Amino acid sequence: MILRIIAVGKLKENYWQKGVEEYANRLRPYVRLEIVEVLEARTPEGASPAEKEGVMEQEAERILERLNKTETMTIALDRKGKALNSEGLAKFLEVQILEGRKEITWIIGGPLGLAPSVIEHADLVLSFSKLTFPHQMMRLILLEQIYRSFRIIRHEPYHR
Repeated sequence: MILRIIAVGKLKENYWQKGVEEYANRLRPYVRLEIVEVLEARTPEGASPAEKEGVMEQEAERILERLNKTETMTIALDRKGKALNSEGLAKFLEVQILEGRKEITWIIGGPLGLAPSVIEHADLVLSFSKLTFPHQMMRLILLEQIYRSFRIIRHEPYHR
């Protein structure tokens, strides 16, 4: 299975990069992981709601251009989405595997979140919390939870 993460922005800080590398390495025995970074649009200082909407739409265009629209299940991460616990996420992934799904694309927005056009395009909108996390941190949290899911699916102990 291919797991693709489309994320707005680059990981600038070394500690985020190292964390992502760690979980990407841990996932190698389970899936082929692809991380696609799209350019973060610049938000003007003191941006109006219309300007913020424009920024999110710019990012949405970049995200939607990178989607393989025919062969992938698309999951948008948004705090208003469906909440699952770790076991629920593992079960969801297990069902996808058993049904022969070849690819899942996860989408992480930028500092302003995801535009409605991306949310509407998603097959599933998933929430990891009602809290708002920095988009760099969300990439690491997502990878950790996917790794945890595969450990649960395979009845393997989780490395602490």
